[in-house]
Amino acid sequence: MLHYTGMPTPDGALDWLCCAESQVSSHYFVHEGGEVIQLVPEGRRAWHAGKSSWHGESDINSLSIGIEIANAGHPGGLPDYPKEQIAAVIELCRDCVKRWSIAPERVLGHSDVAPIRKVDPGEKFPWAELHRAGIGHWVEPATITGGRFFQRGDAGQPVEALQSMLSLYGYNTEITGQFSEKTAGDVEAFQRHFRPERIDGIADFSTIDTLHRLLSALPRYS
Repeated sequence: MLHYTGMPTPDGALDWLCCAESQVSSHYFVHEGGEVIQLVPEGRRAWHAGKSSWHGESDINSLSIGIEIANAGHPGGLPDYPKEQIAAVIELCRDCVKRWSIAPERVLGHSDVAPIRKVDPGEKFPWAELHRAGIGHWVEPATITGGRFFQRGDAGQPVEALQSMLSLYGYNTEITGQFSEKTAGDVEAFQRHFRPERIDGIADFSTIDTLHRLLSALPRYS
């Protein structure tokens, strides 16, 4: 589970993660220059995910390895991630994935498991670069074009189909046939990870096609 710290300074973020009153912790902390610090043993629970869900599991803290990446995030203007830092994240993820046999589609961002509530590690996080290094699940996003789309207030079988696809991938999307605020939030979370060029919560052709190809690439649906 990848996060950005969302605080002005790395030292301040690290102090907060090590402070008991924060009630927040992670297994690893990655500095901007690439230094990796282990804060919690992998076999112990860290409090990094909060209220979240993925594939019907709601106790994400006990099922995941939390990696905090020093970055000011959206509150700080969403700065780029330094290349040294991303190289360190890749090596750390590669090690964790190998030792724990983590499936590519289980390498997630905080925003995936907590849509609306969380937006980290943000749309500037280079998921495609991680995938090229053998980490995570990815397909090239479909080009943004015109055509039919679905948005808040829409209803019907096509919306139900969209909700079903999001749910099949892992999002905690309610299958109601109504394009609710919750559905829009799930679409935004999906876009932030897999189609970051435009994050608007509108299920356009690019979003739906990208989601369909991701599902098709999973072993259980191929």
